[in-house]
Amino acid sequence: MNPSQQPRPARLTVGVVGAGRVGPALARALQQAGHRPVAVSGVSDTSVRRAARMLPDVPLVPPAQVLELADLVLLTVPDDALPALVEGLAETGAVRPGQLLVHTSGRYGTSVLDPARRAGALPLALHPAMTFTGTEVDVQRLAGCSFGVTAPDELRLAAEALVIEMGGEPEWIAEENRALYHAALALGANHLVTLVAQSLELLRKAGVAHPDRMLGPLLGAALDNALRSGDAALTGPVARGDAGTVAAHVSELRRHAPGTVAGYLAMARTTADRALAHGLLKPELAEDLLGVLADTDPDGGDQ
Repeated sequence: MNPSQQPRPARLTVGVVGAGRVGPALARALQQAGHRPVAVSGVSDTSVRRAARMLPDVPLVPPAQVLELADLVLLTVPDDALPALVEGLAETGAVRPGQLLVHTSGRYGTSVLDPARRAGALPLALHPAMTFTGTEVDVQRLAGCSFGVTAPDELRLAAEALVIEMGGEPEWIAEENRALYHAALALGANHLVTLVAQSLELLRKAGVAHPDRMLGPLLGAALDNALRSGDAALTGPVARGDAGTVAAHVSELRRHAPGTVAGYLAMARTTADRALAHGLLKPELAEDLLGVLADTDPDGGDQ
């Protein structure tokens, strides 16, 4: 079903509980689709300022009042805070029958909303697979962004239609697969940021004046190749079995950036395993390489 064929949800009043980076951006996207933000809650000074910037003229009110005013409520709080929030809202009678209650956690499906469902709410889990900055650019980045969607069968079309209205692409995730789905995204996106930040620091130590310019084309090509070809895109000394080069890397990292050694070794071992499994690393070269990667001497000496 293409976007023009999707059923369009009725124009809804929208509330946001948790004015972090995600909630205001989604509310703005829904506003552009014709829905009307009417209330937002936030606690920290940063959240209050973000709500004022992203949703001007939308009143800042307590969470219970957000539910009182809105037909569609976005629960955009940290994962660990979500269960208690839902239970609290349900226990205090804040949830209204027929109200669309949407959380944006990647970890959870709709079962976390069961207390609100028992109070008559319509539960949806819509997780945008994107990193957010808390600025206007997030709304633009929603165009073509995949959303992990979990909902009861009777709400599936409504959930997918809301995602499409925000500019996203719905991807159905079964309830029992939500944690695995979220782990996969965190493994790629979160660890990528750490790896890039470490690479930038090391290049600066090596005297590179503009490490971002150096890494940009290289990492862009690597990401594109990996998305197209998977493990077949592996290059570099580990995939080639260059044990001497890898040993030199480990030695230099121990001298200049010891905090990066454990991560380098762990990723290199994983890379070697995958390269072996896919026939990229020759078995006769693997023994010396794996010997180097097994060296865990914190003082930098050979084992």
